Amino acid sequence: MKAWEIQSADGVDALTMAERPDPTPGPGQVHVKVHASALNYRDLMTVTDPEPRGIAYPRIPNSDGAGEIIALGDGVTNVAIGDRVAGCFFQRWSGGKITLDAMASALGGGLDGMMASDAILSAGGVVKIPDHLSYAEASTLPCAALTAWNGLVTQGGVQAGETVLIIGTGGVSIFALQFAILHGATPIVISSSDEKLARASAMGAAHIINYRETPDWDAKVLEVTDGRGVDHVVEVGGAGTLEKSLNAIAVTGRIAVIGVLAKGAANTQMINRKSVQLNGIYVGNNEMFNAMNRAIASHALKPVVDQVFDFEDARAAYHCMRDAGHFGKIVVSV
Repeated sequence: MKAWEIQSADGVDALTMAERPDPTPGPGQVHVKVHASALNYRDLMTVTDPEPRGIAYPRIPNSDGAGEIIALGDGVTNVAIGDRVAGCFFQRWSGGKITLDAMASALGGGLDGMMASDAILSAGGVVKIPDHLSYAEASTLPCAALTAWNGLVTQGGVQAGETVLIIGTGGVSIFALQFAILHGATPIVISSSDEKLARASAMGAAHIINYRETPDWDAKVLEVTDGRGVDHVVEVGGAGTLEKSLNAIAVTGRIAVIGVLAKGAANTQMINRKSVQLNGIYVGNNEMFNAMNRAIASHALKPVVDQVFDFEDARAAYHCMRDAGHFGKIVVSV
């Protein structure tokens, strides 16, 4: 099998294509022929800064991938050869609350990931993908889609008629836009790109705000909500945008704290004053994944794939992620 490996802390250009022995699934495992692997910002950070994350060399990067089961280990009954599946971000988080053991089972971190031609996964760590999705589209679901679903739907409990503030137009943000619309909520999207904002508007964003042209975007959010604020914020910026998100949130609103893209500090006084609920979101479990897939299938929702790179050009995909010019997801075809 072929696999890209992190072999040092020297960054994207030091990623190495390696040949590994063809794998065999053990008891309770499945062998997946990988057809596509999607990138997340977390994957880029793992490649460029592996040592603070405790990455053992060599490590196959990327949490996200989709493919076909071609072999089963002993005792596997929940899936069959030929099933189209995606790997779960956490291989040992089937349901309930997250645990330290589950956190140690992240693909592309504690375990080898999906930037490879083949993967051995736990039989409980795969989910069947919706029939209407290509492998490239399905590969985007394990991290970005499930993170947005957990933050906005599972923990956020978004309802029809509520307002959702979405920061940016990356993978999590575009899935949040789609899920907000699916649930009848009113999305507000902010970005620094008029082109991306126009695309978000075409997808159904009710209000769009260019935060470079409108640095006080929180005040603009209050304006378009008649001073009330939004019911939900999908907070991918982190500390650098949290204070403005707190200004823009309605009393008793919910903020799904997901990303660390922007540096800064936040005055958290508003949390108490507005009785805001902050939920730390670390992807989601397999039960959430299956629930999300049912919704995706029933609404024939299509993930937004910005670019697809060939497997041999995987380094270029990481450079594309670093340049942050994408709208939606970046995928590598395997």
